Amino acid sequence: MYKKVVVMGGGTGMSYLLRGLKDFPVDITAVITVSDNGRSTGKLRKEFHTPAVGDIRKVITNLSQIDEPIKEMMSYRFKTSSDLDGHAVGNLILTAMLNITGSLTESIKQLSKLLDVRHKVLPISEDSDLTLMGLDKDGNIIEGEEQITEAHHQFEKIFYKKEPKVLNEVLTSIKEADLIIFSMGSLYTSILPNIICKEVEDALNKTKAPIMYTCNIVTQPGETDNFTVGDHVKLLNRYLDKKKVNVVIANNAKIDEEMAKKYESEEQKDPVLIDYSELEKIGVELIEHDLLTIDDNTLKHDSLKLSSLIFSYLMRK
Repeated sequence: MYKKVVVMGGGTGMSYLLRGLKDFPVDITAVITVSDNGRSTGKLRKEFHTPAVGDIRKVITNLSQIDEPIKEMMSYRFKTSSDLDGHAVGNLILTAMLNITGSLTESIKQLSKLLDVRHKVLPISEDSDLTLMGLDKDGNIIEGEEQITEAHHQFEKIFYKKEPKVLNEVLTSIKEADLIIFSMGSLYTSILPNIICKEVEDALNKTKAPIMYTCNIVTQPGETDNFTVGDHVKLLNRYLDKKKVNVVIANNAKIDEEMAKKYESEEQKDPVLIDYSELEKIGVELIEHDLLTIDDNTLKHDSLKLSSLIFSYLMRK
């Protein structure tokens, strides 16, 4: 029987992780945040009163075994002067399925079947009105995931306007897991929206599975300026209760000087450095490796290398 891995997060980082991990002999449950209110997803939420579907679409596409042209179609965004402008095809399909079935979970199952996804994808909640909130260090409250990202602030607290009703399947998956992974991605808008739920916090406290964090390669402007690997772990631990991060995977390869300058000048992002002594103080195990790859002229984790490290850790545990 395959070991069970629960991956929590959202967005591009999680999709890259799952792209590689799906080919290893593990049983994956991907748990996705559904509070995004930007771009195509935000428009659909406002019009149809649904949870966010954009990150779910990305994850399903990357877990899919179908041919690349179909995956490209799922991610295709219309460029037009009509109301279709900016909408991703996969977002429209998921919204249509949701209107038909009345359930996001059931819609995901049906689309997963259609796209030959052999692992489980779950929204953290079916709540259609989930709103992410942020209290920044100046005492300002910012409402909405997109607004939190665009604010470029460091936050004292991330919370929901209303406590979500977490899916029972999510809680069961955490309980039965052999490993919990917090995926790389925005700390504030991809990872924390999953773990700030009271029901998830309780489930994490009770699970026997270790918690792994796959650390970001570069910082996020405003949010994690000057953050080291240890700073990322400490922030996550601050939101966790009794159960803390047990192991972190981090890139130890130096970013090409030209690429580093590009990120610094164009996106105000800097490399996330490994602070060995601080990680030792925290008591978290470090797994380091050259994980850098460039895709579409942007820095990414090498999904195959990353997945190999995850699988090796899982086997020795």
